[in-house]
Amino acid sequence: MSLKAFHIIFVIFSTLLALGVGAWCVWVNLVDGAPVYLAGAVASFASAVALVIYGVWFYRKMKRLRIIT
Repeated sequence: MSLKAFHIIFVIFSTLLALGVGAWCVWVNLVDGAPVYLAGAVASFASAVALVIYGVWFYRKMKRLRIIT
């Protein structure tokens, strides 16, 4: 496995982890009513969006450089 493929897989797993942590924070906020978890959920979902944007940017850059076919 090349370093570039590992990078793309790592970004995908990081995005899934951020989404999972965000969902967990929303659930804990609903159960306990602690607003600090809502802030964690917002930060996690924002991180997931940023990771998706970065992943698309990285993939397009590698495709433009003809490193990924």
